[in-house]
Parts: sequence; C-alpha cells; structure tokens
Amino acid sequence: MTMPAANATTTIVAVASAPGPGGVGIVRLSGPQANDIAAALCGKKLPPRTAMRVQVRDGADGELIDDGIALRFVAPASFTGEDVVELQVHGSPVLLERIIQVAVREGAQRARPGEFSERAFHNGKLDLAQAEAIADLIAARDVQAARAARRSLDGEFSRRVETLAARLLHLRVHMEAAIDFADEPIETLGGHALRDGIAEAARELDGLLAAAERGRRLRDGLHAVLVGLPNAGKSSLLNALAGSDRAIVTEVPGTTRDLLHETIRVDGIELTLVDTAGQRDDGDAIEREGMRRARAELERADLAIAVVDGRAAEAQRERLRPLLATVPQILWIHNKCDLFDVADLPEGTIAVSARSGEGLEALRAHLVQLAGRQGGEGAFSARARHVEALQRAREHLAAAANAFTHGQLELAAEDLRLGHDALGDITGRLLPDALLGHIFASFCIGK
Repeated sequence: MTMPAANATTTIVAVASAPGPGGVGIVRLSGPQANDIAAALCGKKLPPRTAMRVQVRDGADGELIDDGIALRFVAPASFTGEDVVELQVHGSPVLLERIIQVAVREGAQRARPGEFSERAFHNGKLDLAQAEAIADLIAARDVQAARAARRSLDGEFSRRVETLAARLLHLRVHMEAAIDFADEPIETLGGHALRDGIAEAARELDGLLAAAERGRRLRDGLHAVLVGLPNAGKSSLLNALAGSDRAIVTEVPGTTRDLLHETIRVDGIELTLVDTAGQRDDGDAIEREGMRRARAELERADLAIAVVDGRAAEAQRERLRPLLATVPQILWIHNKCDLFDVADLPEGTIAVSARSGEGLEALRAHLVQLAGRQGGEGAFSARARHVEALQRAREHLAAAANAFTHGQLELAAEDLRLGHDALGDITGRLLPDALLGHIFASFCIGK
C-alpha cells in the first residue's frame, strides 16, 4: 500500500549535481508548485517531457542569472512521484545558490538530505532497499560495487525478500488454519507440507543471508583483525599489505599496545586491517588494556587473520583458538616461511614471509575471495541493517520449526509473524518514521 508523503503540500528545491564547480549544475524542484516556480524562474510555462532552452532570471528585477535547459516531469511519472522540474545550467556554485534563493523566495523550501528519495519511497516509486541503493550507487568505489548497487536499485534484492516474505505469510496462514482444528491430528491438516515448507523457507533464507552478507562486504568492505602472540609478525604483515611502515616493528615483545587501523584496497575490495596487541599472560597495565581492546575488536570482526610463527605453529594455534571461538571466519597465517619447511601446512593455511614478501600475493587473492569478490557477478548491494534483519528472520524461523516439532502451533505461528515482520524492515514496510528519517538523513542533499 502506498504511504502518503510527509509534507506533500510543500515544494522542495536543492542542487542535485555534485558539490563544487563543474561544467553543468542541476537544480531540482519537486512538489505541487514545481511548475509554477520554474515558470517564474524561466519566464514561461514548461511543456512536459521536453528539453527546452531557457533563460533563468530573478523574478524580482528581471536580472539574467544564467541560461540552460529545463525539463519538466508531471506527477506521477517522475522520480519522486510528484511534479518535478530540473534546471540544467552552468555548474558555478554561486549561480546555483542564486537560483535556489530565488526558488525559495517564490515559495519552495530547501530540501533535507535524502528528501527527494524519501518522497519517492513514500509515493511508492521505490522501496527502502532501492532508495538506499541510490546512495550506495553514488558512493560506489569500483565497477563491481556500482553494478551491485544497480541491481539493488533495479529491485533484485527486494524481489527476493518479498518472495520469501510471501512464503512465510503463506505458512503462517496455513499454521493458523491448523490451530482452528486443534482436535484433528496435525498430519491430517497438512503437517508434512508445513514441515517441508518451513525447511524450504529456512534454506532460501540461508541463501539470501549469505548473498546479503557478500553484498554488505562489497559496500562496507571487510573488517579484518590481525591477532597473534607477541613477535609472531602481525605488525610486519600489516606493513607489508599496506605497502608502508604504518606499525612500529621491533624485536621487543609487546611493542604494539593499542589498536592500529589501516584501510587498504585489494582488487577493488576495501579491507580494514586492525593490528592488535600480542596476546600473552603477562605484561604491564597498558599492554593488558591493549589485549582487552583486541578481544573487543574481535567481537565485531568479519575475519580474524591469526598470525603464528611457522616455526612454533601448532603451539601458538592452540593458544589462540579459545580467543577466536566467536569470530565468523578465521584465516591462519604461518609467518616467516623463509625460515621453515612449508611442505606440510594444514589445510586452509597460507604461508607468508612478511619480511621477504613471499606468499603475499596468495594472501591478497584469498582475502578477495573471502570478501565475496569471487562469483560476485550476480551480487547486489546490502547494508548491515539488512543482514541483521535477515538474521532476526532466520532466528524466528528456527524457533517456529522448533515450536511446530513440539506441537506448539500458536508459538510457531507467532514466530512466523515475527520473521515476516523482520523481512518487512528491509523494504521499509514496517519501519517507524523516526528510523526512516535517520536512514534518509545519511543521503546527500539533492538525492
């Protein structure tokens, strides 16, 4: 159902082109007075969907501000679903601001960040995931990320979410119908179909969650934490991957005491590396605080890069395993491979020498694979809140399966409802206005 736009009676105006000087600048108007305000600026009414050469003037004294092209779109056939006019003039910030001032004097209001996209959302032109994809497309740092954002903007992610939501709704209706006939054996009421349907929905949700996590990494990058015992070579590895001496490296154990963040790009993937204090049982108060911060950083990591000295690898791995129990992915690095035999490495381990550079290319390729670049041609962009919503839906679906197994149909139906609602958060169908405002406030002005 289309929701009414907030302040639908107002007309908003903003510069829709990139900040700073440029060859062309765009001033966008949207709202019921857009055509009248544009007519006051251009001295004439504008025909719909026709590019027209115009002179933009200050209606107060007739002074020529600039000349350019005007385009008018009539509601609802526009980006926002409202009457929209775009004035394409020379990209001088001074001229663009002058046009904005005249438009405001004629009755427009300056647009808030994201307000054009917000109005498009409220008027049913796109859902929230598509609106967020606009910001992701603008912010894309490489072609792969831009393609992923484009797919989300085209509705690929939203369609998969809505298909899954429809499946959960169907299961819930079937479940609630079974409740009305509680005296009948569940198998005579389609129990097998319900059980199979919940299992199939869970598999579909797992696939969508994995795809969304890859999309989130394309957008936000991979957050990797370097962890290891003192002198394993964490800081040397950070310097080698960054291509500069970002971390202090000495032979003295406990040199690294605080978190050191470094952002690098590998084949278009943004990777945030966090060097941490070496884990050991002793150390002074400052070093112990560094180790505490390292453990806290691991709690929000996508990946732990566990660095061990290859000459004492097994003992160091055993020391680190309890620390890594909750990390989603672990990449074991056997450092100093120029000093030991690499013939019998455990599976899933990469041997490197941070000093000589040996093995670094294999490490970079593996990081790209972990970040979701491999097989990413069909990827769509996603955000952390999308992944969290899918995780909530997965938890409710698991709870529904468990309740159904124990014959608790009312609880199963309620968990199916909650899972359905969690999916609705992604497209904005059920989000409160305060959260919607927070999301659109992160957009740039003019979008």
